[in-house]
Amino acid sequence: MNMPAKLVSLVSLGAVMIPCVLYFADAISLDTVKWTALAGTIGWFLATPLWMSRELPIDSKEVEI
Repeated sequence: MNMPAKLVSLVSLGAVMIPCVLYFADAISLDTVKWTALAGTIGWFLATPLWMSRELPIDSKEVEI
């Protein structure tokens, strides 16, 4: 589960960044950038917490946060 989540996260991040560069180079329209960046943002926020979550230490129940 960890590796596919990382792959989806990376592709989603690329879907946010690459269209911005293409728009700057006047290769795609602004509407395409908006929709692609929105889809990439949603994908990134769904996939990244799956592999970035951390294991709590054994004594985490004793620590008050």
